Amino acid sequence: MVSIELSNVSVAFPVFSATHRSLKMSLLGGRTGGTVGTDATGAGGTVVRALDQVSLRLQHGDRLGLVGHNGAGKTTLLRVLARIYEPAVGSVQIQGDVAPLFDVNLGMDMDATGYDNILFRGLFLGLTKRQVEARMQEIAEFTELGQFLDMPIRTYSNGMRLRLAFAVSTSIDPEILLLDEGIGAGDAAFLVKAKTRLRAFAERAGIIVLASHSSYLIREMCDQAALMEQGRILAVGGVEEILEQYQARVDGQLVGA
Repeated sequence: MVSIELSNVSVAFPVFSATHRSLKMSLLGGRTGGTVGTDATGAGGTVVRALDQVSLRLQHGDRLGLVGHNGAGKTTLLRVLARIYEPAVGSVQIQGDVAPLFDVNLGMDMDATGYDNILFRGLFLGLTKRQVEARMQEIAEFTELGQFLDMPIRTYSNGMRLRLAFAVSTSIDPEILLLDEGIGAGDAAFLVKAKTRLRAFAERAGIIVLASHSSYLIREMCDQAALMEQGRILAVGGVEEILEQYQARVDGQLVGA
């Protein structure tokens, strides 16, 4: 059975150039970004704690929206779930294949062709070479990149790379889907096609974790939400309840500004 369980997970990034708490470091300790502290290992260095004692449990059928301002820890949490970041403290237990749809460059080689990168990203997502080759034509056609697929992707625009990554990532049968709102993939006609494909893709997923500033997306795709701030999960509950809490905190910050 597909599941996610995080227990007291913390992720910290060292600040190598910092020898004392400057004004800039103090600002990092505010509502934007993680909290600043010392290395938990006792080495005495300065670190930014991007996640701080996060615990979370999700089962098959859960659709969780991550809500919070920029720097609240949403993307770091997605990267932990995608096994890109290893926690400094705590445990991560994941049952099921993970499909990350939030970083266009994961599993990509900028000097390789579009066709080669279809293979690379497919292998990164856990497909076999034979499985990727069986999907190659359908993926290529969906991208609408034509002869550009024979060119190195360093020649692509960001939107073209996103099309390629999106097409590969949504060609699999997902168990755990990780995504953010940055799924815009070019012109309006392609975006409509992408959203239709994403909707069908999401319906097949066992678990969805979506990081977004869009209350519309959260309401459309999720049945529960988590409010994040300074690398911590402050509350988990129904979508409307969490969105109201988030808006109240935003309004409070504006009043105090």
